[in-house]
Order: sequence, then structure tokens, then C-alpha cells
Amino acid sequence: MKKRIQDVDVTNKKVLLRCDFNVPVKDGRILDDSKIIASLNTIEYLIEKKAKIIILSHFGKVKTEEDKINNSLAIVAEHLQNLVKSKVIFSKQPRSLYLEAKIEQMNPGDILVLENTRFEDVPDKLESSNDAQLAMYWAGLADIFCLDAFGSAHRKHASTYGVAKYIPSCIGFLVQHEMEMLDQYILNAEKPFTIVMGGAKVEDKIELIESLLPRCDYLLITGAIANSCLATLGFNVGSSLKTDNQEILAKIKELLVQYKDKIMLPVDAIIGRDYIESFVEHVNIDKIEQDDIIYDIGMKTINKYKEVIDSSKTIFVNGTAGKYEDMRFATGTRELLNNIVNSKAIKIVGGGDGVSAVKYFKLADKFTYLSTGGGATLEYIIHEGLPAIDNIADA
Repeated sequence: MKKRIQDVDVTNKKVLLRCDFNVPVKDGRILDDSKIIASLNTIEYLIEKKAKIIILSHFGKVKTEEDKINNSLAIVAEHLQNLVKSKVIFSKQPRSLYLEAKIEQMNPGDILVLENTRFEDVPDKLESSNDAQLAMYWAGLADIFCLDAFGSAHRKHASTYGVAKYIPSCIGFLVQHEMEMLDQYILNAEKPFTIVMGGAKVEDKIELIESLLPRCDYLLITGAIANSCLATLGFNVGSSLKTDNQEILAKIKELLVQYKDKIMLPVDAIIGRDYIESFVEHVNIDKIEQDDIIYDIGMKTINKYKEVIDSSKTIFVNGTAGKYEDMRFATGTRELLNNIVNSKAIKIVGGGDGVSAVKYFKLADKFTYLSTGGGATLEYIIHEGLPAIDNIADA
């Protein structure tokens, strides 16, 4: 068991808090602040304990100096100020003499948000390569390190993994909650346990599929992952997205044979063609032509999957059934989610695409749990742990 924030004396201490504030922004406005909200329990706990809170987070992709212009955490610091009563200070640099002076001037309960940790990736990738000197610098700013960024805990970066080597460490309430939910509902799921798996790249999901198949009762496959499975079985999927990786295809074939009683595949589809924008048709899977592109599952598949969903006690959703942002191809994802919502099962969504679809169809409050982790959630399920969490001190 890892040391928790409530197991550590943080009163009047300087606490380096790693959050995941990588929120979507458009036209200077935060579109979804749920990741910020998710860390408020830990932040408010530290405020109550009169700690000086020094927040680290990455934000967007920063590979060049130009990338820094649109990937500043200033907008997040400003938003955080609207959510807490304490004073929120922003440092325009992730390390500087100014930053160190600001920390000394902080009052108990104040919050200092450092600039995007990925600014340190230009030009030498110090953050993402877990540079020891950078990790030691950040560790030197505080007395205690608290990891509350579950969504970044699968990365061995200086701000997630490295700093824990140099100062006492613990996990925050968000990380604790994610671990508790995934342990309870996925790793020890109540059966019958059904997984609804979609997405674009089977290469990204094959390890997860291998990990979950022995645990689940049914695996309902959709999206481009289904295309690769169908192609492996000899079906023509036309010009649809699928993998050409022979090693992956061989693994898929092996799993389809080994777990033939658990895996279910689409029997019909909604198709389009890239050279005729208005072309949309419903066809059975064995009627796909070479120019056809599968964009969604059809109602036969939805009804077939509904029978399993209705009999399940736990359902884990990862990915989507198709191109749901286009209303012509939204039915599969929408109806599957509605069927899950209307079931009596425990309902969990993990992975960025699945969570985005649930929010898109305004169903978030109907689910038992939405994981904030994205790729980290999947890594946690596969390995039953994450590098940055494993590196935290034991209780």
C-alpha cells in the first residue's frame, strides 16, 4: 500500500503537488474543467492544513519554442483562482530565481502554479526523459511530493516519477480514488462482466484485450478494432480502417479462436464512401464492397449486443462504435451507451474516447464511474499498477 496524503504531516509544509491539468482549450476558453475539479479535494485538504502548495502539470504538446505560445498553464491558473478561496500565483517559468523567491513569499494556504512542465522539453527533453537534475530541482522546492495526476502516472517523467526519489512522497485523493474504483470494479469485477471495446487502432488495445479476456465473460467489439478482427476471419471490410501488421493480425486470430465463446463482432454496419459525401447505406457485414468504409455498427449489432448488456452486472466501456461526431454515424455509439445506461449493471468508462463520447451524449451522470486516466487507466488495468505510483513511498 502506498503512503497517502492523509498519512503524512503536511501542516505548514511546502508540498509539491503533481496534477493533471491538461484540459481542452479553444479560443482561449477551457472547454472541460473536470480534470481541475477532480484535484480540488487534494488542493482543499492542503489549504486546510495551511500548506504552501506548489503545483506542477503538463499542458499540450511542446516540441518547439513556437509550441509554448499556445500551451501556457496561465489559463488554468486563472481558472483555478475562480474555484478556490486561496490566492493563486502563476510562475511564467517552470524553474527560475523568480520562482524560488515567490515560494519564500507565499503565505500558508497559497497556491503557486508553475508553467507547463513540458517547456523543459525544449530543446533537450529534460521533462520527458526524466532528467535527474530537473527532478532534483523541483524536489528542492518543497518538503513533500504528492502525486495526484493519475492520468500522467504511466509516464516516467521528471515531474511524475523523478521527484519522488528525492523527497518524501505520497498519493493524493484523486489517485487513491482512481485506484480504488479500478481495483473494485474492473480488476475484481462482479460477474457477468462485459467489456465494450472500440477505437481506431487495435495495436493500442491488443495488450489490454489480452489482459481482460481471461477476466471477462463477454467482449463486444466495435470500431476499427472490429474491422481488423473481421478481416482476420476472411470478411471483406473494403477501404475501412484496419491494421496491416501481420504480427497483430496473427495475435487477433489466436485470440478469436481461443476466446470464441466470449468475443462478439458486428453483423451489420453503416457505410460511406470517401468520394461520394452523400453516400450512406446500411449493409450486412458479408455484403461490404471494396469501396465501402465502415463508419458505424448497424441496428442488428446493437440489438445483439443489448442482450448481453441487459444480462451483465458490470460493464466496462473503452472506445466508441464509430464516427459518432458525425450525426449520420452516431447511432451505434449513442444506442450502445443508452442501452448500458438503462441496464442495472455497474457502469465504468475508461479511456479518452469513451469518456468524450459519454460527455458528448450528456450521459456522464448516468455512469457509476468515469476514469480521468485515458491511457493511464488502460495501463493500470494491464499491469495492475503504474510506474509513477509504484515509485511512491510505501506506507
